[in-house]
Amino acid sequence: MLSHLTLSHFRNISSASLSPSEGINLILGENGSGKTSILEALHLLALGRSFRSRHLKNIVQLECSQFTVFARSSEMTPVGLLFDIQSGLQIRLNNAPLKKLSDLAVNTPLQFISANCHQFFELGPKFRRKMIDWGVFHVEHKFNYHWQTYKKALLQKNAALKNKKPKNEIELWNQYLLKHGLAITEYRQAYLEKMLGIFEPLFHKLCPSLSMCKFTVRYNRGWNKEKSLAEVLDENYDRDRIMGYSRNGPHSADWTLRINDASAEEMLSRGQQKLFYLGLCMAQIIILLNEKDVKNTILLIDDLSSELDWNHQKTVIDTLRNLPVQSFITSTNNELATLINKENEKVFHVKHGEMTDS
Repeated sequence: MLSHLTLSHFRNISSASLSPSEGINLILGENGSGKTSILEALHLLALGRSFRSRHLKNIVQLECSQFTVFARSSEMTPVGLLFDIQSGLQIRLNNAPLKKLSDLAVNTPLQFISANCHQFFELGPKFRRKMIDWGVFHVEHKFNYHWQTYKKALLQKNAALKNKKPKNEIELWNQYLLKHGLAITEYRQAYLEKMLGIFEPLFHKLCPSLSMCKFTVRYNRGWNKEKSLAEVLDENYDRDRIMGYSRNGPHSADWTLRINDASAEEMLSRGQQKLFYLGLCMAQIIILLNEKDVKNTILLIDDLSSELDWNHQKTVIDTLRNLPVQSFITSTNNELATLINKENEKVFHVKHGEMTDS
């Protein structure tokens, strides 16, 4: 949990400082006021990257040369980030230079729910793999080792394929793809089954109109389910050589949750799709608590009011109160402030880049 956040020269925010609650934090303001910039700063602190821009120089306030973001956890652990247009990005965690971004992710597990998160069904397998891998990364400490080793081996094999190297040099990498790829697949499948068991009752609460629906998980591991990965890699050698890359394996995996054995994308309205994605994120938070006793997860929700009526917005707020998560929620709907418990939750207002709390 974060106890303090400070940022300067960050997009249209010259300077802002807030002390959030450990539970729900509602950030209200008109479009373009700077609400989403607060979420973006938190995302940068937790993951070392923005969800809005690939180039950090675009985040620096106009006519400035750098931006800074600093936070302190409830355990008083400091984390700071400085980006300078000339010298680049510097991150410090607990007063020491950060060596790996994965260390930053472990320190502050964070999930971001965008205003158009209903596009979960449209963004493709890469987006869905990234979501499930976030959960496995935080629950299974060996997963990152297997995934990073697998990616390096795949990169080497693809380079060998592209450069038309001898067959024995290309197939040398298969032993690493097999060992680490199968471990990745086992971790993902086990995690999906856990998530399904928690997600289903959560979604029924978030969306009572579908409380009688039954969900099933479908996992495409990235190769023909009738064959082993070793067989598929061997059989597709000639095709991979022509294409210049290895197509089959967990890097091509995908997964879906089906409703009464039908496509969720076709069954659900846009608002229900948003609740579906919210339910998945909440289920991952509960798994972290159950598996690792992690209570410092941060959840960012941009524009809660988009696609959701008042009753569903209220249901989301009520559900979040019972989760071990610190949430930051933006909205243009000032009426949401009436749902906030002023004793242990907070409301912040942003106007023209200036922030105040109430």
